[in-house]
Amino acid sequence: MKLSEFKNQLNKVTQVNFFQPNGMAVPSHFHITEAGLISKHFIDCGGTVRNEKVITFQLWTSHDTDHRLEPSKLLKIISLSENLFGNEDLNIEVEYQTDTVGKYGLEIEGEHFLLTAKQTDCLAKDNCGIPQEKQKLQLAELKTGKSCCAPEGGCC
Repeated sequence: MKLSEFKNQLNKVTQVNFFQPNGMAVPSHFHITEAGLISKHFIDCGGTVRNEKVITFQLWTSHDTDHRLEPSKLLKIISLSENLFGNEDLNIEVEYQTDTVGKYGLEIEGEHFLLTAKQTDCLAKDNCGIPQEKQKLQLAELKTGKSCCAPEGGCC
């Protein structure tokens, strides 16, 4: 989710609720302890130099169970941070502590924000010798015009 979409959704919801990929809710008394811009300058395994930037929000829960972050307060935090973000409409990444600090994507479902699992990937499969995944077909989808088991079918 891009920052503009997140802000748009915050203007529509009455509460800020996050749910983890396993369906468990982030406790409603969470805090946003960081709002930042992460820039990653790297070289992939195929030798291509790349730059990536994401906006990051760190969610943290404490023993302060009376705390609730209202959508308007989160919008103020974002407004204070936008110069830091370079006023760019970047994708959002959310950090949240479970067994370790996890990095998640962000989606909306109804009035809830969903933390989505992120996956690693090879960015240079063509240069690394990683074969492309073969398309799987059902036998019924193969239409040769001839029966495979017929003498002229070519399967024997």
